[in-house]
Amino acid sequence: VSPSIETTIAWSHCCLATVFLEEPIPPNDIGFHNFLRRNTINPDRRTKMQSSYQLHFAVRPSTYKFLMPVPPTRLCAIPNKDDGYPSVHVLEEDTNTNHAPNSEPETLFSKWSPPRYLWRGLTVPILAGQVIIRTIKGKVHWRNTIQQLERVGPRSLGVCLLTSAFVGMAFTIQFVREFTRLGLNRSIGGVLALAFSRELSPVVTSIVVAGRIGSAFAAELGTMQVSEQTDTLRVLGADPVDYLVTPRVIASCIALPFLTLMCFTMGLASSALLADSVYGISINIILDSAQRALRAWDIISAMIKSQVFGAIISVVSCAWGVTTLGGAKGVGESTTSAVVISLVGIFMADFALSYLFFQGAGDSLKSCV
Repeated sequence: VSPSIETTIAWSHCCLATVFLEEPIPPNDIGFHNFLRRNTINPDRRTKMQSSYQLHFAVRPSTYKFLMPVPPTRLCAIPNKDDGYPSVHVLEEDTNTNHAPNSEPETLFSKWSPPRYLWRGLTVPILAGQVIIRTIKGKVHWRNTIQQLERVGPRSLGVCLLTSAFVGMAFTIQFVREFTRLGLNRSIGGVLALAFSRELSPVVTSIVVAGRIGSAFAAELGTMQVSEQTDTLRVLGADPVDYLVTPRVIASCIALPFLTLMCFTMGLASSALLADSVYGISINIILDSAQRALRAWDIISAMIKSQVFGAIISVVSCAWGVTTLGGAKGVGESTTSAVVISLVGIFMADFALSYLFFQGAGDSLKSCV
């Protein structure tokens, strides 16, 4: 005869009482009496009599202290398949202890999370919109803005001028050799001036600033993010966008046009000096040709381009910084990725702005020939 469910429950209670009591119960204080009454099964096996168990416990009246609350137990009945009785299904405790129905059904995108590059890319326009709104409302931290302006402008001037000087001399070598063979010495200054004002000065300056300032922005904000300093600003009542992002964007948009003008001047001056000292073309010829070829729109377009490039560098670098994850390794990855994305954005914006500003046939070099 297999034990019934009542017997299993009784033995479980007995084991629990013995385990969780502070002192063990002597075996002579518990009287376990099992009265078994077993009836036989009819030969035709159509009718059967159930077996009955009676459990009696006699516990010594005393007070016991529990060391810990008795945890809920999971009881199950294991049927004996060989006794001829119908099997009993095993009951398991539901994992939902509150027995509350699931109010949120599982949908197609319930377990889907967007990839990191997608939500990082969406951070850029959101952050740019916040900066524009806060600038219009006047929520700008001016002291921090002046510090960032000094950092982007004067501290970056040396490397920008040095880069523009060597780029200008390299272009001068290529143009002077070819134009001299064609007898177009008076057109060299105009070609160099147009090339520097429209393309070279804004792009070269923005590349240098992206490598120097954009990487610094991403590294600083990334370090602050992984070390929870941005959360500290929120606790202190300061908005990180007002205190960290907006000053950097404003400083970049203001400093880049002035850096572009200085780099244009340095590139044209280095070109004129190289043409005079190496190829024998007078500086006056170069400068006169440049003056006749340049228009006011060429300088204005260069400043507009540099402002757009500065906004791209600062917004992308700050967005990659505030979305940094993974400690020091994440800071390095964010810095590298911010510089790469900034350079790609600069080249794409340069193509779009050049196509927008300069369409149709140009006549700037007519007076230089």
